[in-house]
Amino acid sequence: MRDTWPGLVTSLRRADAERYSTTLPQRRNAGRNNSVPRHNNNMSKHEGTERGAQSNSDNSEEKDWAAVKALFDNAKTAKKPRPPKPSNAVTIAVSSRTLFNMVKERKVFEEEGLERYVALQLELEDQPFNPGVSFPFVKALMNVNARLRELYPDSEELFDIVLMTNNHAQVGVRLINSINYYDLTIERFCMTGGESPIGYLKAYMTNLYLSKDSTKVQEAIEEGIAAATMFTCDSENELSDTQLRVAFDGDAVLFSDESEIIVKEHGLDTFFKHEKEFENKPLAQGPLKCFLEALGKLQRKFYAKNQRIDCPIRTYLVTARSAASAGARVLKTLRSWGLEVDEALFLAGAPKGPLLHKIRPHIFFDDQMFHIEGAQELGTIAAHVPYGIGQKYHKGKRIETSDAEEKMK
Repeated sequence: MRDTWPGLVTSLRRADAERYSTTLPQRRNAGRNNSVPRHNNNMSKHEGTERGAQSNSDNSEEKDWAAVKALFDNAKTAKKPRPPKPSNAVTIAVSSRTLFNMVKERKVFEEEGLERYVALQLELEDQPFNPGVSFPFVKALMNVNARLRELYPDSEELFDIVLMTNNHAQVGVRLINSINYYDLTIERFCMTGGESPIGYLKAYMTNLYLSKDSTKVQEAIEEGIAAATMFTCDSENELSDTQLRVAFDGDAVLFSDESEIIVKEHGLDTFFKHEKEFENKPLAQGPLKCFLEALGKLQRKFYAKNQRIDCPIRTYLVTARSAASAGARVLKTLRSWGLEVDEALFLAGAPKGPLLHKIRPHIFFDDQMFHIEGAQELGTIAAHVPYGIGQKYHKGKRIETSDAEEKMK
């Protein structure tokens, strides 16, 4: 069984990679534009041929995935649930260095070179890696999947976790052994042998990419993919085993940095005036908006079963904005998008760390490093979103480009 499934998926991946790359922007833009395209009566013969070919490709894919589903169903395995069809799933791509603690291995690579690093992984391939910073987040995703499968046994709308790494394929055995040791449901791998995996994110239909490499994260965001750099805490808070908790900053994370630019360049008074004047004009979307949208889609599946109170996904907006002076535009923007958060916390410039310590999220996204550092100090797992004007400032002071780059490492 374990040998059959990877072979099928590999063949499907090759056949559908180009189609996935083409359709991803449509998935990522879901909800941005609800207008219905007009039918073009003057469609050319070439266009008709292309659409016919696409339709045949779609039908072929449906048949292939139906065959895979039948294979899994006939095997009647309860140990490893069938992975969802990628076009229906919320795909979370995690790097090996976020999923597992590979600090010692990384040191060997940097000090002794690639050959020694690979040889060490072969020597230790029966010894599992220790859990890394994204490990609790992945476990929480799996818990949500378990709950969804109870309510919707045949649904493909689930989290699909992909290991995305530039490790050599020889290291794959130790990674596989570690995943099986911790009983993680991760069936799709991308091991690029030293090359950047960023080019594969669209092919894997990625909704969120988590890495320890800030350069790769920046590249992903530039490609329009939600991404963040994860940082290890010296001591981590005890987290919920039954509820996935995700906390977002607002400006330059869920929303664009248009309002933050005004704060940085013109001060708070001008910012308050601007937000009041444009209260009813929705903010442009930020790099993590689409991930909140994906979470909301899964939350609504629980609401449909009258499980809003017991929903295993909870979202938080944790923003430095003041509520009375600048909060309405944020909430109205979310409403205009058809999105909501479970809790909205307006801190009016107060430190975020203490409230995050109370929330205990599995992950907190922010665009400014001093908020990341404050969260880490109190044991919160934080992920930096390198986007917007905030990258040019630290603790309110403008920094030089070289210093800004250093802060992101």
